[in-house]
Amino acid sequence: MRIPVFLPHIGIETAKAAVDALELGWLGMGSYVGEFETRLAEYLELRGRQVVAVNTGTSALHLAMLVAGVRPGDEVLTPSFNNIGDIQAIKAAGAEPVFCDIDEGTLGIDVEKAEPLVSPRTKAVIGMDYDGIPCALEALEAMAERHGIVVIHDAAHSLGTRVNGRTMGNFGDITVFSFDPVKLITCIDGGALVVDSEEKVAALHRYRLLGMDQSAERMYANNRAWTYDVADQGFRYHLANLHAAIGLTQLARIDEFIASRVRACRHYNTVLADVEGVITPQTNFDDVAPFLYYIRVLDGHRDALIDALKAAGVDTGIHWIPGHRFTFMQNARRGDLSVTNRVGSEILTLPLHSFMDLETVDQVANAVRIALPALRRSAAA
Repeated sequence: MRIPVFLPHIGIETAKAAVDALELGWLGMGSYVGEFETRLAEYLELRGRQVVAVNTGTSALHLAMLVAGVRPGDEVLTPSFNNIGDIQAIKAAGAEPVFCDIDEGTLGIDVEKAEPLVSPRTKAVIGMDYDGIPCALEALEAMAERHGIVVIHDAAHSLGTRVNGRTMGNFGDITVFSFDPVKLITCIDGGALVVDSEEKVAALHRYRLLGMDQSAERMYANNRAWTYDVADQGFRYHLANLHAAIGLTQLARIDEFIASRVRACRHYNTVLADVEGVITPQTNFDDVAPFLYYIRVLDGHRDALIDALKAAGVDTGIHWIPGHRFTFMQNARRGDLSVTNRVGSEILTLPLHSFMDLETVDQVANAVRIALPALRRSAAA
C-alpha cells in the first residue's frame, strides 16, 4: 500500500454528524454554523474577538483583505514563500503583492527584511505560520504598529499552536483559518476569520451572504427573511450546515489529533537527525500543532528523492513554489529573496496523518535514509 502525504481522520462520529445534518433538512447556513463559531471561539480562548465562519480558507483571505481596507492601488506585504491563495486574495482585492523573504528557522516572514519594503501604498502585511510553527508574530505586530498597517495572520497551518500562552487568533488584527480536506481538522471545506470589532463582524456577515443584511441569529435558527436590503458588494461565501456539523466533530477531537501528530513529528526528527543532506524542522514541537512534516533536501537532490520515494511507495508533496516564480507575479515588487529561493528548491513534504503509527514514520524515514545517500554517492561519482 502507498503511504499518502495526507489522510484525514473521519470517524463514526463525523459520519453520524453528516447524516444528522442532512436529515435536519436545512442545508444552507444554519444552526450548526453558529455552534461551530461558538465552539471555535471557546477553543481559541479569544479575548475581545469573534469568529465568522465561511466556506473556504481562500474566501476568508479575500474577506480579510476587504475588512482590512485593502483596495485597488494598495500594496500588501507577503512572504513569497506562501500559499498561492494568499497572493490571489491580494489580487482579488485589486491590490498588489510585495514579496519579502523568510526566516530560515521558522520559514515564516523575516520581519527585518520586510520592513524596508513598506511604502506609502502599503496597507497590510501577511504573517503566515508554516507547518504550525509560528512566525515572528510579536515582532510583526510591532513593525505594523510603527507604520500604521494592518496585520493579517494566516494561521491556516497553526490552529492549536500557542506562543507564550497566547493561542492563534489572538495576534494581529485579523486571523484566518482553513478547514479544507487535508488540514488538521476538516469541514470537508471551510474557513474562518477572527476579528476584533462588532463592525468587522457585521461587515463579514454581509460579505459572506451576497451583501444581504440577513441577521446571523435568524440564519442560525434555520430560518431566513424574505425581505432584506443589499447596500454593498457581497459574495456566496457562507459555510453550509453540513460542513459545520462535520467540523464540530473534528474540533471535539483536535487535542487528540495534535498529540498524535506531535509524537510522529518528534519521531521523524529523531530518526532523520543524522541523515547527511537533510535539514529537519528546527523545533521540538512544544506548543506547536503541526499540519505537515517537511524536510529540506540539500545539494539539488530533491527531485530525484521524490522519484525514489515514489518507487518505494511513499508519496510526497511540495509546499510551496514561491510566488515570485509564477508567470502571473513576474512584475511584482520584491526585496531580497535569497532564503526563499534556496528553501523553495529544497522543501519536501513527507506523509503526516493524525494517529499515524510510528512504524509508518519509520517506513518513510527509512526510505529517505536508503535513497538519499545513494543519490549523493551517484552524484559524486
